[in-house]
Amino acid sequence: MTLDDIDFAQLYRQHLSQSQRQPKAPADWDRRAPRMGRKSLGGPYADTFVERMQLAGSRSVLDVGCGPGTIALLLAPHMHRVVGLDYSPGMLEQLMVNARRLGLSNVTPLECAWEDDWSEVPVCDIAVASRSGMVPDLAEALIKLNAHARHKVYMTQLVGGHFMDPELIVALGRQPRSFPDHLYTLGLLHTQGIHAELSYIEMPSRLAGASDFDEFAQRVSWSLGELDDEERARLHHWYSTDSERAARGGAPMRWALVSWTPPSPS
Repeated sequence: MTLDDIDFAQLYRQHLSQSQRQPKAPADWDRRAPRMGRKSLGGPYADTFVERMQLAGSRSVLDVGCGPGTIALLLAPHMHRVVGLDYSPGMLEQLMVNARRLGLSNVTPLECAWEDDWSEVPVCDIAVASRSGMVPDLAEALIKLNAHARHKVYMTQLVGGHFMDPELIVALGRQPRSFPDHLYTLGLLHTQGIHAELSYIEMPSRLAGASDFDEFAQRVSWSLGELDDEERARLHHWYSTDSERAARGGAPMRWALVSWTPPSPS
């Protein structure tokens, strides 16, 4: 067997199913939107993402899963047009609140999901999918990104298959399940004859910096679902026995930044 014999699209779907991931509904993100929208723009992740982009000659950006504008609003001063696409109305509201606060008039919100019909989604010079690529059908998502980008596509995806330290999950008494990561994207692009560029962005755990145990437990619940009393007690033991580890939130996260030139329309 060679790489050309592997059905990466089917393998991705199987892996996602085995992970038993429970996707978040738009309402889940709506509830988080005001807090996320209040965060200052920029930061190590977003700044690194934008620094590695090639913007010369591009005048428009489509940001898929834009959230409150983490990437889109950093790009807007360099672009003629920025389209922020998200399935959460609350996130799009925060996108526009932040755009107005920054005096940006070239940002357009578009309520749409990966699974929706994209016939009304505009084609832009650049398409971005920052930490939004855990989708039911990755092959279809890549087709949509390629069809809506003239010059370049930039996508960040999980490295290693875990959103938090697997040792913490084991400490809760649960079995850590890996999620599909960036290697599926590289495989799918390879089958299309696309030679992607790859780099990595390492970040502190999303659990890092919690002000107290209650906030820490809320962050864990967001990723893993509600904790029962025994799991909460186990988490408290993990949190309280090593203050430095608790402050770090366990092992850091790594994101793969995959970029490529979309194939020309036939």
